[in-house]
Amino acid sequence: MAELDERSRILLKTLIERYIADGQPIGSRALSKQSGLELSPATIRNVMSDLEEAGFISSPHTSAGRIPTSRGYRLFVDNLLTVRPMHKAQMLELKEQLQPDQPQRLISAASNLLSQLTHFAGVVVSPRREVVRIRQIEFLSLSDTRILLIIVTTRGDVQNRILITQRKYSPSELVTAANYLNHQYAGLDFDDIRNRLKAELEQLHSDMSELMTAAVDVGSKAVEESSQYILSGETNLLDVEDLSSNMVRLRELFKLFDQKTGLLQLLNVSNRAEGVQIFIGGESGLAPLDECSVITAPYEVDGQVVGSLGVIGPTRMAYERVIPIVDITARLLSSALSSNN
Repeated sequence: MAELDERSRILLKTLIERYIADGQPIGSRALSKQSGLELSPATIRNVMSDLEEAGFISSPHTSAGRIPTSRGYRLFVDNLLTVRPMHKAQMLELKEQLQPDQPQRLISAASNLLSQLTHFAGVVVSPRREVVRIRQIEFLSLSDTRILLIIVTTRGDVQNRILITQRKYSPSELVTAANYLNHQYAGLDFDDIRNRLKAELEQLHSDMSELMTAAVDVGSKAVEESSQYILSGETNLLDVEDLSSNMVRLRELFKLFDQKTGLLQLLNVSNRAEGVQIFIGGESGLAPLDECSVITAPYEVDGQVVGSLGVIGPTRMAYERVIPIVDITARLLSSALSSNN
């Protein structure tokens, strides 16, 4: 990230705060008045030009003013943002509504509260009840490069996924690969299998490693997809001008919510991180979220991370207000679920 001098940082911070508040491109005259810096309009224009060249702001075609880019928001969130603590009354109200109760009801309540407090979409991934362990894996050839992967878990669940391979595998090779995986790894979860397989791949016949690695990767995703999440307030996004002006993108966003897989994978990243995570625009890796930000945090039961929750809204959101809402909701949900356990 490029180093900015103090003057540039103040002007960028002022521009982003004004844009979040008003939604209008900010011109040098407005910045001159609101930044508190005694700079000539010409100097401000020069600084704005440098910020634009560095990729922190851009000029919409229809305006002389500037707006922040995803890169600008990232610098703002990481270095310039002053988080606003939640009001005590609001925190008490939140605590009141997340009292120890049935876990599933708590998950729904947390999702609703995130949506109500932010006026965006709130999402909570339901905790997995247990680690999913593998009883048996089978391969069935469908065509030269398409193989059906059949996974049977120790709970008796069956998941089927199609693998696309680089070459054709003979029936005897498929049986050999399945026998190896079942003999070596039955009773383990996919995370354990992946770690052990990585260490053992060098000793395996190289022709089989592609098939086994693909099976573990696809199988792991299949098990992740068996998680569920509760989404609340997605219709709030219809009222967000920045999103509703592009109906094609909005339809893609709602399709993403329906399909669940991509969003679950993004939210599961939060399970492996500490504290609040912020994905701005393209950082999510999901095209329908290019004009959105996703703020997530993991939650725990008795000190063990079991799921994550978050808020999905436009990149132009009041981060200083939304971040503490996500953080405190995760902490209160952890507390309520731990008391309930």
